[in-house]
Amino acid sequence: MRNRFLRLPPGFLVLLLLSLGLAAQNLRASASTASAPPGCAPWCPRNSVCVSATACRCHPGFSSWSGEIITSPADSCADINECGPPLAVSCGKFADCQNVDGSHYCTCSPGYGLVSGATTFRNESENTCQDVDECQQKPRICKGRSVCINTLGSYTCTCPPGLELNPKDPNLCTDVNECASGHNPCHSSTHCLNIVGGYKCHCYPGWKPVPGSPEGPDSTICADVDECSSGRHPCHSSTICVNTVGSYRCHCHPGWTPLPGLRDNQNTTVCEEVSFPIWTPPPGIQSQHLSHFFERIRDLRRRFQSASAQDTFKGLIHAVDHLLETPGDLETLPRSEQHCVAANLLFGLEDVLRGLSQALSNGSLTFNSPAGTELTLEVLEQGDRSISLSQNRAKMLLNWETVQGSADSGPSVVGLVSTPGMGKLLAEAPLVLDPERQEVVWETHKDLLQEVTHVLLSDVITAFLSNRDTQNLSSPVTFIFNHSVTPRPRKKVLCVFWEHSGNGSGHWATTGCTMVGTRDTSTTCRCTHLSSFAVLMVHYNLQEEDPVLDVITHVGLSLSLLCLLLAALTFLLCRAIQNTSTSLHLQLSLCLFLAHLLFLTAIDRTEIQMLCAVIAGALHYLYLASFTWMLLEGLHLFLTARKLTVVNYSSVSRFMKKLMFPVGYGVPAVIVAVSAASRPRLYGTSTRCWLNTDKGFIWAFLGPVCTIFSINLAFFLMTFWIVKNKLSSLNSDVSTLKNTRMLTFKATAQLFILGCTWCLGILQVGPAARVMAYLFTIINSLQGVFIFLVHCLLSQQVQQQYRKWFKGVTKTKAESEKYTLSSRAVSDASKHSAEN
Repeated sequence: MRNRFLRLPPGFLVLLLLSLGLAAQNLRASASTASAPPGCAPWCPRNSVCVSATACRCHPGFSSWSGEIITSPADSCADINECGPPLAVSCGKFADCQNVDGSHYCTCSPGYGLVSGATTFRNESENTCQDVDECQQKPRICKGRSVCINTLGSYTCTCPPGLELNPKDPNLCTDVNECASGHNPCHSSTHCLNIVGGYKCHCYPGWKPVPGSPEGPDSTICADVDECSSGRHPCHSSTICVNTVGSYRCHCHPGWTPLPGLRDNQNTTVCEEVSFPIWTPPPGIQSQHLSHFFERIRDLRRRFQSASAQDTFKGLIHAVDHLLETPGDLETLPRSEQHCVAANLLFGLEDVLRGLSQALSNGSLTFNSPAGTELTLEVLEQGDRSISLSQNRAKMLLNWETVQGSADSGPSVVGLVSTPGMGKLLAEAPLVLDPERQEVVWETHKDLLQEVTHVLLSDVITAFLSNRDTQNLSSPVTFIFNHSVTPRPRKKVLCVFWEHSGNGSGHWATTGCTMVGTRDTSTTCRCTHLSSFAVLMVHYNLQEEDPVLDVITHVGLSLSLLCLLLAALTFLLCRAIQNTSTSLHLQLSLCLFLAHLLFLTAIDRTEIQMLCAVIAGALHYLYLASFTWMLLEGLHLFLTARKLTVVNYSSVSRFMKKLMFPVGYGVPAVIVAVSAASRPRLYGTSTRCWLNTDKGFIWAFLGPVCTIFSINLAFFLMTFWIVKNKLSSLNSDVSTLKNTRMLTFKATAQLFILGCTWCLGILQVGPAARVMAYLFTIINSLQGVFIFLVHCLLSQQVQQQYRKWFKGVTKTKAESEKYTLSSRAVSDASKHSAEN
């Protein structure tokens, strides 16, 4: 099918269209020429008529630039705008002129119309335009509740009161919500109810209009309805109607409590009289004293009356206090049975006190027994404040949300009981630590920890609320315990609670309780649940330290401190030996002196955690500085041996003077600063003020030490090789080699003193650990002695200086004695002459 049609190029189509247009124009010209009467001009323009062979005339409504008659073929006839200025036609009032091609017409202005209903007319004489009333049109032009107002040539839509024009549709009125406009017109005792086109003021439920006040208009004023006095309430006979603003509530009589499943202060509350909770003795326990105690409990239960609840509280506390003060045959029971009795007493006392507290009215109750058992109760209606219960040796802090919980809005009870005598029955009770705390304890004391024992540091207290759901409190409760024992090193304070087990016993646990802080005589704990609490002092039984090693350490370090002090004074005062090497010896002696002094006096100061951390950081820095100065000594020895000149060779001295102080004190400072910034809590342990081994933190010290030891060993080997080669040549530099050989001997001794001792400390593992420990302790504690021996006593220049000092002291003493003898002789001669 497609092959039946001829496909033409696009350019050819354009040329074809242009040819067709020119042909059409020629046809029209031929037609006009053919239609023109004989003797007329064939060139008359459009909108014109032929007059003669040389002239044409424009049609009415058209004109040319040369006038009405056209004599030039170049002229044309254009439309005359009769409506434009100058105004040629007048349409009259309320009308508008509309120009068209070769003519015009008139129309009425918007909002006006001809009387005849026509839409156009020719001139002012035909004008009958008058106003059109749009408000009478159908459908209505103003929508909904809007009111149409006709105006001359237009209209306006207005809204009645309570309505307003819709911004999106000016012909539509919408309702105004007076109640939500921010200008509530109703009285504060009423609530505003919006209606279409207005509003009403109604009384709240439980309110009614005051006498003489209508209900509905904005002048309505309401007052509370007292349902209780009017008898219009459904409260049960076991409750008391309590009127509230706008309502009422049914409150239990004093000494009564809501039935199970119901809540107090509700319109449907039904109450029963408070009863003494049942307290059963622990099964399988044979004890006469315990039987007597439960007989007193049953007697209190039989005689209980809600009106005398306070007397029952006192009798109950007296009974518990008497049992704990004189346990009698309870002390002969096995520890496991004693723990069962204690758990029964703690749980039963808490349950009975919570039940009996419902019979109390609002207020506080405090009772102290002769043996120290103390009860503090507070009954609160409602509040938004912090609550504090204080006793002689304990204090509890909590807020109202914790007390109220999800319970009803009635009175809430918060209580605290201290039972000092409970510690006898809980002796040797098991302690279960959190997995995290257990891991920390064993990690801190691994290889040394043999056993963890604990003792009660405070009284056992029991905290309870009327709200029984206390296992996950909305906010933690703070306890402050007072105690007379101050924790010492290797002892840690823990905040614990008694966790009941299925067999009627239990154990101390730490889950949910954290220690906020502890001082000499008080400890602050924070827990997220309630139970029976106490503060335990945990003692870490470590392997006993070897007393021989302890004596060696103290004697050796004391002797080293004396020798380091003498060496430092020698390096400062002996001018004959002062050079770069002496400066290195001096700085090393000072660092070791301060490190040993701090180690000897403060390594066990673990009482204050912050102070212990500072001591550990200082020891870290001083020992690192000592090893850094040792590295500088090794470098100085290598450079001196390489140059084969005297010790104070000028270029070596200048290089070392510029390098030694920034490196000797700056590098250790950077290492300690980075370590302290990254893990500050790992400075100090519970037994020593030194670096903690947790998370490999000890390598902040061992890493630099091993690196320095390795570098110094390389320096020593290279120095030894240089000296060996030069000794074999035996040239004229014998004096230089002799000095270098002495320096090599000193460096070897220094390397042995400082490097090997710490290497022995790292090797304290396996069967040879004890031998390595003795070698480490002996050599390390005598570092100062070896430094004084090698660099002072074995130096010829120092020996000569010592002789000069000794001779000077001896000469001064002899002159002083001679002066004293001469003075005595003169004095005796004077006395003899006076007697004569």
